[in-house]
Amino acid sequence: MSSTVFTGPVLAGNVLNSDGTGNLAGVGGSSGTQNVGFCEMVQIDAITQAGPAADGVYTTSIVIPAQSLIVSIELYVSTVWNGVATTLGIGTTASATAFTAAGAVAGGTAGRITVTPGTGATQIANWLNTSSTTDVQIKVTSTNTGAGVGTLVVRYVQGVNGFTNGQYT
Repeated sequence: MSSTVFTGPVLAGNVLNSDGTGNLAGVGGSSGTQNVGFCEMVQIDAITQAGPAADGVYTTSIVIPAQSLIVSIELYVSTVWNGVATTLGIGTTASATAFTAAGAVAGGTAGRITVTPGTGATQIANWLNTSSTTDVQIKVTSTNTGAGVGTLVVRYVQGVNGFTNGQYT
């Protein structure tokens, strides 16, 4: 199977610029009010509770472009996190608590775990804009080491911050 790579952000719509009339385009039309939107992106990585160095830290291959908005994070647990504590946190290589508080994600149950930023102002802000200037790499920190195995899925809108009417501002 082949794939196609775009440098992005990827936008789609059939009315690229508003014509000033306030009218909405009909099916297949190309004039009216602009209707261009961002495409959602997704990256995945298989992770383990122990991490590569058996220290409970797993630096993923997931790198989110600067100025992106995280839509959702899910952890599909195939082998439950075990040991004294069965929790983990999701952050970046710069901050272990960038996206969740430490130990905020329960990995002790098999299945799909929905990750939320919680109520922390810092985490919410980091979901809304991953970084103003640089890409961020996702890091998972387990509370302790163990046999847990899962797949991390991060959905995001690339480069949406600083973008207005199809152009960077």
